[in-house]
Amino acid sequence: MTAPALPARYRVVGRQDETHDTVTLALGPVDQPIAEYLPGQFTMLYAPGIGEVPVSISGTGPGADLAQTVRAVGAVTRALCAAGPGQLIGVRGPYGTGWDVASAAGGDLLIVAGGIGLAPLRGALLAALGHAGSYRRIVVLIGARSPQELVFARELEEWRRAGAEVETTVDRAMAGWAGNVGVVTQLLGRMDIDPAVTTALVCGPEVMMRLTARDLLGLGVPATRIRVSLERNMRCGVAECGHCQLGPLLLCRDGPVVTYDVVAPLLTIKEL
Repeated sequence: MTAPALPARYRVVGRQDETHDTVTLALGPVDQPIAEYLPGQFTMLYAPGIGEVPVSISGTGPGADLAQTVRAVGAVTRALCAAGPGQLIGVRGPYGTGWDVASAAGGDLLIVAGGIGLAPLRGALLAALGHAGSYRRIVVLIGARSPQELVFARELEEWRRAGAEVETTVDRAMAGWAGNVGVVTQLLGRMDIDPAVTTALVCGPEVMMRLTARDLLGLGVPATRIRVSLERNMRCGVAECGHCQLGPLLLCRDGPVVTYDVVAPLLTIKEL
């Protein structure tokens, strides 16, 4: 079913400050809710009177239908991050492709996140943990610039208790940090990955995804089982405006989740 082009009204029913500039909003429907989403899909969030932006769905929130994690980087996202309980927000979607977590059942699921790239992956992780017995292993590798910029830090122990192997690393250690220091790809060699049964889901800055995919390919994981989530300038969400074009792909329709064999040649193109 095609998602409607007009936004449905949602009310902010809760908010969680993740970092100094990132907030998770719990949203409940005022109108008919949007269709059920797949982990990895995104919505267009509308801040009344300001504009709308694409935001990946990060799962469900307490007492809400949707959780959307937003980083304040512009006028619209700053307004969304400032939204308090009771405020109305417009929601269109869901749009795009999902992570297809179920297809990894029977093998190892590897999730690699850089920065706020963990937000689009959170729904996939929670879906997998809900059927943890279907996977041999669920491994989560998370990189951030500093300990203060780890999103969902309060949930990491819950994920471990639910059956995930969770490792974190930061670019810059602060006082009191006893964990790993370095880029997230350094963790790959420590995890005893079996390439024959591994499906990898990767999201973060584009250079991080390219380097992670390179290292996974070097370990023997096929490009067809490496999935990345890409960002471009998505405006319409319905594959009509062309702003999100990447080579032959329109990422609001053909992405954001794409297997690496499809997208690898396109990521060498500088402008898009």
